[in-house]
Amino acid sequence: MVMDHRIHQIPKQALHFPKSIPAKQQTSNVSFNDILTEQQKLKVSKHASDRIKERNIDIPEELWQTIGEKVQEARQKGITDSLVVLNEATLLVSAKNNTVVTALDRQEAGNRIFTNINGTILIDE
Repeated sequence: MVMDHRIHQIPKQALHFPKSIPAKQQTSNVSFNDILTEQQKLKVSKHASDRIKERNIDIPEELWQTIGEKVQEARQKGITDSLVVLNEATLLVSAKNNTVVTALDRQEAGNRIFTNINGTILIDE
């Protein structure tokens, strides 16, 4: 069997390419980092929000960010429900749902027994 090593030219009319390829539709202009940051943000349940207000607990934004980071670390270690102890407050946080469930001021929390938690996060402010 003899092989033909010549290059054969295909007539242009035989090739059918679309004139333009439509660009993929963009679902949003949100970056991966924005999505990751949003998922790391702690949610505060209505119950916890009400307790924070009625107990006059003030947690600055940068401290919320630190709490969120520590809860994420705890979740990576298998913690599902944690007690977050701050100088001024104590928060019960579902690490699994990334949600603050309730909040107590430190004096009130001092006389309590916390159950159904499998991790504690201590944050010195």
